[in-house]
Amino acid sequence: MKKRKTGLKILFVHQNCPGQFKHLAPALAAEGHEVVFIGQKNKPTPAGVKRLEYEPHRKVTPNMHPYLVGTEAAVLNGQAVARLSMSLKGKGFVPDVMIGNPGWGETLFLKDVWPDSPLIQLSEFYYNGRGADVGFDPEFHAGPDAVLRARIRSAQHLLAIEAADLSYAPTEWQKQQFPKPYHAKLRVIHDGIDVDAIKPDPAAVFALPNGANLTRQDEVLTYVSRNLEPYRGFHSFMRALPRILADRPNAQVVIVGGDDVSYGGRPKEGGTWRDKMLTETGPLPDRVHFTGRIPYDAYVRLMQVSTAHVYLTYPFVLSWSMLEAMAAGAFVIGSATAPVEEIIRDGENGWLVDFFDINALAARVSDGLAQGHGMDALRDAARATVFDRFALSSCLAAQRALIDEAIAGASKALG
Repeated sequence: MKKRKTGLKILFVHQNCPGQFKHLAPALAAEGHEVVFIGQKNKPTPAGVKRLEYEPHRKVTPNMHPYLVGTEAAVLNGQAVARLSMSLKGKGFVPDVMIGNPGWGETLFLKDVWPDSPLIQLSEFYYNGRGADVGFDPEFHAGPDAVLRARIRSAQHLLAIEAADLSYAPTEWQKQQFPKPYHAKLRVIHDGIDVDAIKPDPAAVFALPNGANLTRQDEVLTYVSRNLEPYRGFHSFMRALPRILADRPNAQVVIVGGDDVSYGGRPKEGGTWRDKMLTETGPLPDRVHFTGRIPYDAYVRLMQVSTAHVYLTYPFVLSWSMLEAMAAGAFVIGSATAPVEEIIRDGENGWLVDFFDINALAARVSDGLAQGHGMDALRDAARATVFDRFALSSCLAAQRALIDEAIAGASKALG
């Protein structure tokens, strides 16, 4: 096995430090490399990492054309990172490799500061006007304007991947969203799921907000999203919920997520998506528990006690939460959308259901809850899928190999 170079200088860039690099950055620091992480203010500092903060020098221009608001914000972020990088360069810091997520523009100018340092880009998502999230849900489709906006929204991603030496996407479907001319520099490498820490626990106990406890002996339906919103199928889930509750009178329903918006927009009438959907469904019994966001360890325990877990998504970035649920031994009922179908095979390691078919969703969830431990073979198969394809150790090894490839390529180019 080729011996890896030691004592590297490695630069990470992500506004929400550590973001998708929460495993990779500290792992590299633990190997003895000098790891510098540039991000925005008031973010956590991974172990062994030196964190630097940037702030754009101004806000986006008022009354900017709506298509260009995100683009100007990206340029402002990239400019702020470039200025901080120039200061680092002036102090003698030259990274052996640079790694970043271009989603907020921060990597745009890194190669202009350090042209000889290889840049690895995390290609999380490319916005297409057709075939992915835009126009998928007719209830919230913004019409032709959304298609036009998507093209401009991906301008910064084109600039970023053009500058990058190598790039990687978490799933094959996410890779395929990028224009074909860039596929040669794109690898498929997931961020990794810690299958040693996230695993089934028959003795797990989850504490409800009302003080009661749930265990594997209870009938528990779970839904988890960073925020409760249509992109993650919250509206479909809520519309199916009254029938599920009627079919399964002993089921406890735990809904985890905040009331902000991560993707898409807020309801036209204002307020939150939770309020909007509760207005539509009417009052729900007290066995439906909205927890808001919860600590990570509590979330893992919830997945360990879940009888059936619903994961719905537009054709968009696949959530860590679905893979973590599978790793924890949850029985997942997922939407039959491309990102999910790449992982879940209906009837083999989970179930699939049409994103918009509310009756089918309610029926499948009720059936899954009724079968309870009868789904244990699918639970085992789901964990095996994550172990085989997304185990953290394997993903970190692939990421390290990508770093070696980038450094070797840069050395060859310099002669």
